[in-house]
Amino acid sequence: MSIKYIGCVVEIIYQAKSGQITQRRIVVHAVSDGRVRGYDLVKRAPRVFDARRILAMQLVNRYVG
Repeated sequence: MSIKYIGCVVEIIYQAKSGQITQRRIVVHAVSDGRVRGYDLVKRAPRVFDARRILAMQLVNRYVG
């Protein structure tokens, strides 16, 4: 994932370490060191994702707020 998505809402397909695959809608706050920090809009909580485990991504909305 690129830093150009900071501040955007994206929908991701994510594979957890356990192998479970989930679909998440997040607001991207930071991208660095192979990690994506964001706010999960469904769980209403901050999350950190391993960028290597993001299987697919789609831009939902260009700007937040």
